[in-house]
Amino acid sequence: MIQCSPKIIQSTARNLRGLCSSSIRFSDNLFVHRDTAEDNPNIPFEFTEDNKKRVEAILNIYPEGHKRGAMIPLLDLAQRQHGWLPISAMHKVAETLGLPNMRVYEVATFYTMFMRKPTGTYHVQVCTTTPCWLRGSDKILNACKHKLAINVGETTGDGKFTISEVECLGACVNAPMIAVNDDYYEDLSIKDTEEILEDLKQGKVPRPGPRNGRFASEPFGGLTSLTSEPKGPGFGLQPGL
Repeated sequence: MIQCSPKIIQSTARNLRGLCSSSIRFSDNLFVHRDTAEDNPNIPFEFTEDNKKRVEAILNIYPEGHKRGAMIPLLDLAQRQHGWLPISAMHKVAETLGLPNMRVYEVATFYTMFMRKPTGTYHVQVCTTTPCWLRGSDKILNACKHKLAINVGETTGDGKFTISEVECLGACVNAPMIAVNDDYYEDLSIKDTEEILEDLKQGKVPRPGPRNGRFASEPFGGLTSLTSEPKGPGFGLQPGL
């Protein structure tokens, strides 16, 4: 075995060039539970009567022995009822499914769709993944922060808005975009973003979808393919076929 002196090791360590130049980004979500006044096991959680019927309907989808497959739908239902997902709601889901609490913790802390801290009535999720970033998502995020006077991970004083910076939301062809609760707002400009947030402040429901005149995700300048009637049977086949 070849041995190096401590001086050689120290010199080599000093001369190593860092290969990573990206800034470190931390999630604004909570993954390790800490008891707080608004989130602790002593605060009871119970599904409403209407949601109890939904729980029963969801469980009936899954055969006996596989009810744990309903965990994500039940967690989503609990979050929609409460506005976010407290630990007592997670315990209720574990009780409903007959599972240890830890099995529910594992799922609820893995998926970023589950909000583990108080969240505003309008959850503004700004996508900053590469396609959106190339189309100016940084400006959209800054517009949200300026309009609402909060930073990523914070909630406005009136409890109406929370901003999250998220990964791809699957609307890359309509970048840049944001999601507010279940609605997507796409092809955004700074002006569009400010108008959407202002409408929400006033209790209005902004029209979801593209904001640049497109109906969906078709080419903005018109069709580039499938511009003629389809050819009949046998078109393009070799004579021998």
